Amino acid sequence: MHHASARQQPSERTGIWFVGARGSVASTATLGLAAIVEGQSPPTGCVTAREPFASAGLPAFADLVVGGHDISAVTMTKRAECLVETGMIGPRLLAATHDALERADAEVRPGYDPRTAHLQDGQEPESQQAVAERLAADITSFQERHELARVVVVDLSSTEPPVDPVPEHDDVDALLAALADPARAVLPASSVSAYAAILAGAAYAAFTPSAGMNLPALTRLARDRGIPVAGQDGKTGQTWLRTVLAPAFAARGLKVLSWAGTNLLGGGDGATLADPDAVRSKLASKNRGLTALTGSDTTPLHIDNVPDLGDTKVAWDHVHVEGFLGSRLTLQTTWSAHDSMLAAPLVLDLARLLALAHAAGISGPVPELGFFFKDPWGSDVHDAAEQARAVEEWVLGASAQVGR
Repeated sequence: MHHASARQQPSERTGIWFVGARGSVASTATLGLAAIVEGQSPPTGCVTAREPFASAGLPAFADLVVGGHDISAVTMTKRAECLVETGMIGPRLLAATHDALERADAEVRPGYDPRTAHLQDGQEPESQQAVAERLAADITSFQERHELARVVVVDLSSTEPPVDPVPEHDDVDALLAALADPARAVLPASSVSAYAAILAGAAYAAFTPSAGMNLPALTRLARDRGIPVAGQDGKTGQTWLRTVLAPAFAARGLKVLSWAGTNLLGGGDGATLADPDAVRSKLASKNRGLTALTGSDTTPLHIDNVPDLGDTKVAWDHVHVEGFLGSRLTLQTTWSAHDSMLAAPLVLDLARLLALAHAAGISGPVPELGFFFKDPWGSDVHDAAEQARAVEEWVLGASAQVGR
């Protein structure tokens, strides 16, 4: 058992601050956390529930406290009720975790909606600096109210279109000047939330393909202020399976000629990704690792909105491979799962691991957390097995760092 100062010990109470707190993934993660803590369900699917993570000095599930931002008025409890109706969550679990959902939802504060930011009662427009300071104050107040050692912000908000780069994204001083100008909106909403995390001194994970912290000036600020960050776009289902299978073909000396995929999904994600601008972010992050692993530039991918599927996601893949003496073989896979059930345990893992990173004094992108992401920051490794080894080694090193 490592002994550390009270300030450093990561098993102290830790806040998870969800951006998009009333969405399906955050509501599922909150309900699941309560079910684990109350002994209603084992932590199946949580990477950090197994060794070497289980004894690595991560915050206990019981020490995690949930809050967040959202622009929706639909409460976590109502969202969970909808997920029960779709058959994703059992009614018994909802009944057992109802109070915990209510407590978490009471910690949700209004988020930043750039569409309505300038429409409030004819007031003067608010600068993005002022917005970020307001969001940061919500996080700081949450931390103080619950006497938390630290907070981890996890972005689970709806996918944004790719951001158009401007010079301010590369230059900290220019960015800060632009943020102070009420006439300018130089950051997308996800990056305003990321900047708020920096102002609040909170660790940060980007579980979506939106820009978030992934602008050079914001990454630099996070590193300068001692804040660990990880991203980008959670690797939960189809892409995870691809990054398991693709290295296997390479290890056998087989050449992937093409890897075609289709996603069918409904729910909020399906509706968001029906927007041709928003879907470009998702398609880019889903394909990047596959292209790197196979060397094939023929990796067409389609995402179709099928509303009646709700949170159930169906993914088809057709892999065409060249073998010995020019022979051909094909592999077809069908993956079907509740998307939020895949994402929620990984979100809890990331909160625990980033809390450890924060306690260990790690700052900037943490490449060893690439296991959790389609488009990992600070790493070109996409092979799932290699990523799994890297995060296991990392957690032991970071834990030893805290224990000094």
